[in-house]
Amino acid sequence: MNNRNIPVIAIDGPSASGKGTVAQLVAEALGFGYLDSGALYRVVAFAAKQNNIDWGDAEAVAACANKLNIQFKNSQVYLNNTDISEEIRTEEMGKGASQVAVHAPLRAALVNLQHNFRQAPGLVADGRDMGTVIFPDAELKVFLTASTDTRAERRYKQLLGKGLPANYENILLDLRERDARDKGRASAPLLIAKDAILLETDNLTITDAVNTVLFNFKHKK
Repeated sequence: MNNRNIPVIAIDGPSASGKGTVAQLVAEALGFGYLDSGALYRVVAFAAKQNNIDWGDAEAVAACANKLNIQFKNSQVYLNNTDISEEIRTEEMGKGASQVAVHAPLRAALVNLQHNFRQAPGLVADGRDMGTVIFPDAELKVFLTASTDTRAERRYKQLLGKGLPANYENILLDLRERDARDKGRASAPLLIAKDAILLETDNLTITDAVNTVLFNFKHKK
């Protein structure tokens, strides 16, 4: 089967917009595979730190990424056959992911890896450039977002729910800085694809958002 004939739902948006949760639930509902592209950058940030590589060193970070064996299994993330799911979900690795993601050499190094996730019967991919760069031919493109205040509140409650320390003002500041980096980077900046559906979730539940995506996908077919 031609890879391009395999349907893709691309869900892009800023940090803490809820796109990961929505994407996973949509994938489960359709029986599709799932790509968390943000996790790839978290893994690279984690591996770079483990190897004492500065997150600002574009070439060294890309070279490090080329040596990594990254796998997603049963909602867990493995690096060189070791489960690092918890390690990469810290706020520190979130900041690291945002910093390494600005590097064009790294983004180029990860393109083929992301394309390999496009397998039958279909794929739901979430990130910053899924619909604009990685899967520009996606059958459905969604830009899922919410106000910075709403996203900060969600992240704050999420961290507290996990028993992790959290400071709302610090989270709000960090999200503003991430948004600025994501939108301002030279390579694959955070943009709304021209043919994407804008889905603002400030006043929507997760179920509402999932149902909206599923409705639009079914009516695209």
